[in-house]
Amino acid sequence: MNPSLARRALAEGVGTAALVTVVVGSGIQAAELSHDVGVQLLANSLATVFGLGVLIALLGPVSGAHFNPVVTLAAWLSGRTSGEPTAPREPAAYISAQTVGAVGGSVLADAMFAEPLVKWSTHDRSAGHLWLGETVATAGLVFLIFGLIRTGRAHLAPASVALYIGAAYWFTSSTSFANPAVTIGRAFTDTFAGIAPASVAPFVVAQLVGGVVGMGLVAALFGRPDTAPANTPVPQDAAEAVAPATP
Repeated sequence: MNPSLARRALAEGVGTAALVTVVVGSGIQAAELSHDVGVQLLANSLATVFGLGVLIALLGPVSGAHFNPVVTLAAWLSGRTSGEPTAPREPAAYISAQTVGAVGGSVLADAMFAEPLVKWSTHDRSAGHLWLGETVATAGLVFLIFGLIRTGRAHLAPASVALYIGAAYWFTSSTSFANPAVTIGRAFTDTFAGIAPASVAPFVVAQLVGGVVGMGLVAALFGRPDTAPANTPVPQDAAEAVAPATP
């Protein structure tokens, strides 16, 4: 496939929207079905693992399935978004689509569960140990994605990235948002997966720092990159990520 930039950006928007819908929607469902915080987080993380793996496998051939501005920036800076250095308009299109998609996904999830369509989250996440958790989570995500690409194992990305995000829900203090677009989107919902608007900027800064650390690890351990086609799956989280939410 050699899709146009418009089609790739659309795939990024749709994929990120679907990812946030999974994260926010499963969080709402989990909170309604159980009062046990551990069970809520388990349900939220499992839904995210399954949803993210499917989205990467489906949309990877179209856009690379970044779903994450940090991954897009890392791919662009390393000359991998289209196999060679590209103009800034490509990452700009991706990041814009990811951010709009994330907000749309949050609104969609709220609509499905009869929540207010837009209500700023009151879930404060302002603490140094949470910022450190975001740095670690994002560094690990970027290290995994580009490590797989550098070693010719990008075909393992759908399962590997989804499993990493699922693990990071539990081993990081922040529950691994690891994704600026998803972080912004989750500020629009005052539910289990939300994050207060005042907490967004420090999380994004920590994620960007994590991206730099992750690419530094890739360079140190795997050396200079070879060229890769534009549609090499380079997913996100996005998570992740996107990622989970502690109540």
